[in-house]
Amino acid sequence: MPYDFDPLGYNNTAPAKPGERRILSVSDLNRQAKRLLEVSFPSIWVEGELSNIARPRSGHWYFTLKDANAQVRCAMFRNANMRIRFQPSEGQQVLIRAKVSLYEGRGDYQLIAEHMEEAGAGALQRAFEELKNKLAREGLFDSELKKPLPSMPSHIAVITSPTGAAIQDILTVFKRRYPALRITVIPTAVQGQEAAAQIVHALSLAAQLPDLDAIITGRGGGSMEDLWPFNEEVVARAIAACPIPIVSAVGHEVDFTIADFVADYRAPTPSAAAEVLSPDQQELSNIVTGYQSLLERHIQNRLNQHQQQLTHLRNRLRHPGERLREQSQRLDDLDIRLRQAIQNKLHRDRASLTQNREQLFQHSPSSTLKRLETLQQQLEQRLKQSINTNISRLRQKLANSAGKLNAISPLATLQRGYAIVQDEEGKVVTESQQVAPGDRVRARLAKGELLCTVEESHS
Repeated sequence: MPYDFDPLGYNNTAPAKPGERRILSVSDLNRQAKRLLEVSFPSIWVEGELSNIARPRSGHWYFTLKDANAQVRCAMFRNANMRIRFQPSEGQQVLIRAKVSLYEGRGDYQLIAEHMEEAGAGALQRAFEELKNKLAREGLFDSELKKPLPSMPSHIAVITSPTGAAIQDILTVFKRRYPALRITVIPTAVQGQEAAAQIVHALSLAAQLPDLDAIITGRGGGSMEDLWPFNEEVVARAIAACPIPIVSAVGHEVDFTIADFVADYRAPTPSAAAEVLSPDQQELSNIVTGYQSLLERHIQNRLNQHQQQLTHLRNRLRHPGERLREQSQRLDDLDIRLRQAIQNKLHRDRASLTQNREQLFQHSPSSTLKRLETLQQQLEQRLKQSINTNISRLRQKLANSAGKLNAISPLATLQRGYAIVQDEEGKVVTESQQVAPGDRVRARLAKGELLCTVEESHS
């Protein structure tokens, strides 16, 4: 049947007549198939596992994207892959934005990737690092912004899930260490899509509480997805903007979130957060007892000091003659010290003068001239040696070149009995047909020339 399939209008030939076959080349077929694919499919997102990654010197990437049941070839050109912020590797799960196309040279259906990002946990980790770097550049992690924690808090707010294990751990520690502490629990979701907004709202409510000394925000352990609300930018900025000191207690000791870096203090666990903010009642009792003992010792020390001052003042009431003898002895001591100081100064000045004379002699022009004359003689000797060495080397090179030239000179051949024959015009005769009987030729020997007449010539 006639071939008249041209859905995109790229077949510019006339329509096939009835009974006539329209024959396409393979190139035409692949070209029309490529255009049909590119027009029919918009830009799409595809997730799969990387394999067969190739990175030729052109800078383009070629790879296969596959899942458990199928695979597709992909290409990512240099202008697109230069924007990728991670290094793709074999077996990595990725998400790409691509256009469907066809490689005409092989007729292979393929995807032209325009963007690539890590899928699953890898994407979360990437987002975590990007936000962390962004906030760090803005200075939200700077230690200068950290507010000090209260040493003796009286009112603390806890923002967490009211049904989780974290709130129970916190309340248990507060009850054991400091039962008199007032605790306000602001319930909120700590995982899921709505959690971030609820945490931000809870922080706003806590900031409005009267006489609030500190805030604990956090939850128990979980996967990175479970802890993700505490990696949201809105939560980080809300923590940074809160005027009340915040202790972040998210997950276990090995878990780190953006909230930990922005908060004024990071506790490894919720229980540790309660430990940090709650003074131990037994420790407080010990402190009070210590202060009592310290006060008693201080009072006793003051009494002893006053008694000593009184005794000292009584002892200072001495006879004026004794004071005069002491002042006279002190004057003699100062006179001796002054004489000794003058002698030491003179000794140091003499030593300095001697040293300066020696330095001046070392920098004398005559010494410098002697050194320069010695250096000149050394340089002249080195120059003569260098010139003689170069002359010897050039003579040897000339002798070698002369030997090589003599080896290829035609005169050397003439020395072995050969002759160069030239006709009357001076052309070299190499064949007998160049001359005829009766012609005159010139034969050049190693020494001298012969003028000859051709008698006969043989081919």
